[in-house]
Formats: sequence, structure tokens, C-alpha cells
Amino acid sequence: MRVMGSETEYGIHAPSAPGANATMMSARVIQAYAQVTRQRAAGGAETRWDYTDEEPLHDARGWTLERSAADPDQLTDQPPVLDAEAVALAYGRSELETDGTDDPGALLMNMVLGNGARLYVDHAHPEYSSPEVTNPRDVVRWDAAGDLVALAAVRRLAADPELPPINLYKNNTDNKSVSYGSHENYLMPRAVPFNDIVRGLTPFFVTRQIICGAGRVGMGQDGSRPGYQISQRADFFETEVGLETTIRRPIINTRDEPHATADKYRRLHVIIGDANFSQASNYLKFGTTAMVLSLIEAGLAPRVELHDPVAALQSVSHDTSLAITLQLQDGRQITALDLQWMYFEAAAKHAQDTGVSDARDGDGHTHEVLERWSATLTDLGSNRAAAASSVEWLAKLSLLEGYRQRDGLPWGHARLGLVDLQWADIRPEKGLYHRLLARGRMQRIVPDAAIAQAVVEPPRDTRAYFRGRCVSQFGADLVGASWDSVIFDVPGRGRLQRVPTREPLRGTEALTGALFARHQDAGAFLGELLGLSPGS
Repeated sequence: MRVMGSETEYGIHAPSAPGANATMMSARVIQAYAQVTRQRAAGGAETRWDYTDEEPLHDARGWTLERSAADPDQLTDQPPVLDAEAVALAYGRSELETDGTDDPGALLMNMVLGNGARLYVDHAHPEYSSPEVTNPRDVVRWDAAGDLVALAAVRRLAADPELPPINLYKNNTDNKSVSYGSHENYLMPRAVPFNDIVRGLTPFFVTRQIICGAGRVGMGQDGSRPGYQISQRADFFETEVGLETTIRRPIINTRDEPHATADKYRRLHVIIGDANFSQASNYLKFGTTAMVLSLIEAGLAPRVELHDPVAALQSVSHDTSLAITLQLQDGRQITALDLQWMYFEAAAKHAQDTGVSDARDGDGHTHEVLERWSATLTDLGSNRAAAASSVEWLAKLSLLEGYRQRDGLPWGHARLGLVDLQWADIRPEKGLYHRLLARGRMQRIVPDAAIAQAVVEPPRDTRAYFRGRCVSQFGADLVGASWDSVIFDVPGRGRLQRVPTREPLRGTEALTGALFARHQDAGAFLGELLGLSPGS
């Protein structure tokens, strides 16, 4: 069990309005989904985000970056703001909701949803941050629910004839030197030395892309060099360790913002992964990383050090044959596949020794992760056709090679770039991934019905249950929420009431489900929860 979650920034494009302000378009998406939730639940199924506990400039290496020295993109502890000119020029309409003022910064650009997730504008992209879960299967489920949230917003916008349609893409670059993130979050003990995390994770992250890369047409940050590579993000990384996420991107991000009890937990913020449609790739991305973190915590991570991790990251991405060797600090040469086998064997032994991988008496997840990890590495080495049903970069490569062979297209041909983009379209009737999924050519981990349910229901075994149920049941009495608090404004009480949720494994259905069932009134709910007398 490990508390974890995903973040996805969607690529955004309005084909009929190529000069539209991207932040304004993203705000349209957030607003559209707010309209969807208000149709679905009386009084809405969302609330505003509380920025009080955001601390993006704390560095895990022991210091805090001065605000004056930070890049503006790092200041995620303040709401995004649209200036009046951007609002006026966007589409010539002003029906977006505000807080009752004429302040453009008050536009609805940040929501906490009834499933415990966050939907907001981040760096001119709509972003969905999943609720906290405890296993990789649930990561896949609530991450895919975010795609349905984004799709519902796109459908709502398309139904308005006065607005230009907006398309969203689950990808990581516009192939014009801009990359946007697909981040992962893992909770781990604060006591683990950060240098151990860096040493243990760096070789793993450099090579993990062979099992969970999303694939990309084009080489280099602007995609101008012809070719195909394993990872969409690899060419955008420039350093090994650092605090930044949009400039000088590091393999290991040092942002120290736990969103939990700070002296007990560290939230590892991972920025190096691709956004995955493939459920199997997403499952392995989170499942294997969680297991490697357990190795690091136990002091059992493989003792291996790459000579030049950034160069190795890009070399692996550019070699779809998986034949290139990477130089280690001790002079040895090793392939990415062999390095992944090294991590697998260490993880399998540790899981066996602790009993968590036992098929009958284990934790219910580790056994499957190990089996899929082993099978994927085996297929990558000897049966790539079989691997294409689960490994996203291979599935996309197979599709592109079909076009290339049929029409004699070189890798630099524009049509292949369009195929790459169409793969990432979130609309099932347009997206090429969705077509392969419908034809049974991509593996499913979670049934469609369970994903649809996750759009409106929170996970039951983390604090996300409490947050999501508060939003759905008492939304009219909330003024804000965040990962570690929910804020009530109940009529008749003298002040706002902040309910802290610092412990990620409290606020579960087992602990609070009966309390929600007993109360439909927020005042009575808070009274029992906090032992408050009426009017206090």
C-alpha cells in the first residue's frame, strides 16, 4: 500500500481560433465542466481550491527558494489570473462565472470535484489531478476518469454554437519546443535520506520509459529532426536534480510540498513520465515505481550509477531497437532492458522476502505488478508484437509503420505528425488509441463502468473519500478545499470552520461513511465530527 496519484495537463487547441488565448480556452474547459456538474447534482458537485497550504518553493535538499529568484511558473501557490484584455478579446462573450465581482481573476479556474480530484488551469493548460489512491489499479481508474471529465467539458463546449470547438489531447508536447507535464505523486517516509532517493531512482527513471513511454514522432525539443522515439518528454530534460518543472527540467524533482503531516511524510513529485492512454503502461508506471521506492526505503535498491544520466535518458528514448548500451560510472556497459531486469529482480526478491507478493496471502497488488513487469520485459526482448498490446510507444509505432509502409512515407512527413496527434485526441470517435482499444488491440486493466463510476465517486480508502463526499453532499456550505483541508461556511456559525485532513489514510469510508449517512445537514455533520455545540 502506498498513497499515490497522477496529474495530467492536456494539450489544448481551438482549430477555428488559432490565435485564441490558451489560458482563456483552459478556463472555458473548467467552466464547462462546472456546468456539467451543476446539471448532475443540485447545487453543484465542486468547490473552489484553497491555496493556504501551498508551498512550491521548499526544496527537499534543505532550503527554500526566494520568490524573487523563482520562475513565475513555479509560483503555484497563487491562483491563475486572466487580465481584463484577455477576457475581452477571448471570444467576445462574458458569461463565465465570477465570484460576483468584475474582477477577471475571479473567473472559475480551479475546482475540487466530487470524486476528490482537482480540475484547474495550470500554465495555460487544463489539468486534472487525481484523488489519492493506494494501489496502481486505482491510479489507472481515477486517471482514466480524468479523461472522461475532460471529454465531458469538450462535449459541453461543442454543444454551444456560439463558441469555437476546443480539442484536448493527452500528450506532452506541441512539437514546437513546448512540453507540458504528466506528473506522479508518491508518499514516502520523511526519514528516508533524499540522496538515497536520487541514487536509487535515477537509473530506474532513465530506463523506465521502455515499459511506459507514450511514443513521439520527431526528435529534439521542437520535433524538427525526423524520427520516432520512445518518450515524449525525454528531450526536454536538462539536469539530474532540481526544483524546477518547466525550465531546466530535472530527472529527480526536489519540490518538498508534502500535502500531509510534514515531519512524517515526503511527497515525491515525479515529472519525468509521459501521459499514458494505455492502461497497462500506466499500471506499470505507477506499480513498478512504488516497488522501487520500497526497495529504496529498505536500503535494497540496485547499486548502479550512470555516467551521464541526462544523455542516457535521451539515448534510450531515441533507440527503439533497445540495443544501445549505457555507460556506468564503473566503466561497464548495460542496456536499458538489462537495467530494468536488474530492478525487477531486486524488487521480486524483496517482495518474496516480505511476503507481499504471495498470490494468496499477499497485498493483492504486488503479485500482479511483478507478473506484468516480467512479462513486458520478456516480450520487449523477444516478442515485440505481443508487447504492443500493452506498451504504448510500441502500439503507436506499429500503427505508424503501417502508414509508412502503405504509403511510402518518410519519418519527416507531416501526415505522421498528424497521426501522432490524433492518437492523443480524447474523443473516442477521433482518437486512434480509442479505436485500437475498441478493437481489442490494447489491454484493459479496469472496466469502462468502473472508470465512469470514478468520475463521480471518490476512492474509499484515503482522505479523498472525505473530501469528495463533503463536496458532493455539502457543496453549498463549502468555501474551499485542498489536499489537506476542507473549509465550511455554515449559516448560524460565527466563523469559517477548517477541517484538517493531514493524514492521507484517515477520512476513509470505513472511518466516516456512517457519519455522512447520518447527516444531510452540514451543521449537524460538523457538530458530530468536531464535537461542536450549535453556533460555535
